[in-house]
Amino acid sequence: MKLYDSGRAPNPRRVKIFLAEKGITIPTEQIDLTRLEHKGEAYSALNPVQQVPALVLDDDFVLTETIAICRYFEELQPEPPLFGTDAFSRALVEMWQRRIEFGLLVPVAAVFRHLHPAMAQMEVPQVPAWGEANKERVNRFLAVLDKELVGQRFICGPSFTVADITGLVGLDFMKPAKLAVPDEFTHVRRWHEALSARPSAKA
Repeated sequence: MKLYDSGRAPNPRRVKIFLAEKGITIPTEQIDLTRLEHKGEAYSALNPVQQVPALVLDDDFVLTETIAICRYFEELQPEPPLFGTDAFSRALVEMWQRRIEFGLLVPVAAVFRHLHPAMAQMEVPQVPAWGEANKERVNRFLAVLDKELVGQRFICGPSFTVADITGLVGLDFMKPAKLAVPDEFTHVRRWHEALSARPSAKA
């Protein structure tokens, strides 16, 4: 197997954190997004959607999409469980993973992609108004998260899950997007600090 990675890009990082939590090590190959290597002929042949990450399996099948790759490794190595352990916990993880992905990570990415000058060659066209509009979407969702995290160590309860990984990456991505967690969201800040302290956060 081989994982096509791209440094600190959010989605490949989610997979790397997941693998670190599982204690799984696989070879990687770097795709330089700044040089638009993901749009080149070689990588496009692997993944026509031209996105990272991509996982090439031993039989040369190419598996893409962050959560699909994580689910694959969850099936290969169920411990520690990062997608829940029974019907309810799996549904809860799925719910919060999706909420955090679409409520936090995607809007933060929109702010970064449409307002950061370095993204002009990748986000064509940049729509600054859309970037600005997503700043408020981020804050609205952080308010939801803050209420949910009252009295909870992790977003789905006592156990660390893939939903927490998406949360960590989304919150970390706020820095290059020039966003900050408002001071009043103390539970989000506490959660972020706890997630950042895990060894896997260095992935």
